[in-house]
Amino acid sequence: MKPSNTSRRPGHKFWWISLCAVYLLAIGVYSFRFDLLGYSLLMHFVNPQASGMILRWESNPVETQDITLPLADGPVRARLYMPIGVAHPHGMVLLHGIHHLGIDEPRLVRFARAAAGSGFAVLTPEITALADYTVDADSIATIGESPAWLQRRLHTGPVTLVGVSFAGGLSLLAACDPRYTPHIRALFLVGPYDSLGRVSRFLATSRAELPSGRWEPYAAHDYGAAVFVYSHLNQFFSASDASIAHQALRDWLWEQPQNARPLLAQLSPAGRNTMDLLLARQIDRLRPQLLAAIQADQSQLSALSPEGKLSGLRVPVYLLHGADDDIIPSTESLWLEKEIPKPYLRAALISPAFFHVAPEKNPAWRDELRLVGLLGSVLRASD
Repeated sequence: MKPSNTSRRPGHKFWWISLCAVYLLAIGVYSFRFDLLGYSLLMHFVNPQASGMILRWESNPVETQDITLPLADGPVRARLYMPIGVAHPHGMVLLHGIHHLGIDEPRLVRFARAAAGSGFAVLTPEITALADYTVDADSIATIGESPAWLQRRLHTGPVTLVGVSFAGGLSLLAACDPRYTPHIRALFLVGPYDSLGRVSRFLATSRAELPSGRWEPYAAHDYGAAVFVYSHLNQFFSASDASIAHQALRDWLWEQPQNARPLLAQLSPAGRNTMDLLLARQIDRLRPQLLAAIQADQSQLSALSPEGKLSGLRVPVYLLHGADDDIIPSTESLWLEKEIPKPYLRAALISPAFFHVAPEKNPAWRDELRLVGLLGSVLRASD
């Protein structure tokens, strides 16, 4: 006698449940693998010599190559970190922030090696203006063209763009440009800004503005105000003082005060007074000049800000900000959460386990777990 449809249903139901269970298990294993990769990346970022069974399992040896990128505006110095033993790695472009060492900055090198050890091909292009403590529009083209170059090199599809500090805001502007969008798989922004004008006012006043319109005390690092003065010298020094002021302040920012101090005698009395206040970190006494310069440069600061320009963004974004970041306040990520189109804001974490561009060495385990989870999500989106 032919079995009825009713007699078949229990068996079919069992196989469907089994199939769903296997599928969910596979998804869980896949996701857990990237959490392990995130853990490995974080541990090697904190300490390149870190070891352990998980770290050995999820790490690859890395080889580096100094290269020159043939970009539209001219050649750009860069470094490529390649994981050994990975046949077809996906790509990641890692951008340094404001620092004179550029692609040689130790924290950037540690992150690049850690990401490459996790199986990604990592390109670090030198952003000339940022290495000279300046945020400018020309940097956007370098940022936008670098993922295209790496995609052509690897043939594994669009790449993840990681923007650190001031490079984070510029990365958002690049990702909104239709010339560059097709080459960017995802954006991971670490300590980014939304409004350069708002960040500059924070550096001058040690007060942060919240999206609610409320202001709150928030200690700013005096380094940030010095960087602002360095990139706006003509608003703080006379024409006759500008060249000496540029050299002296550059030496001070490069942590070479022994070279800066002998130059001070060559400044006019007014120029010497301004430089003395900067070097003595008495930013409060320069506050009126700083606020006047910010107001005078508002249109340029706005042009270099993602604020009001993100409605056309079509790239997934992951935000990480140190809770106590004193260069770019964590409130900027709150603003970006409101600005970035909701379908493309995949995760945002303001964490006490992170500072400006590096993790804390001894975070609470809950904060470390959240940080590992975010890194795992970024690596999963990058794969």
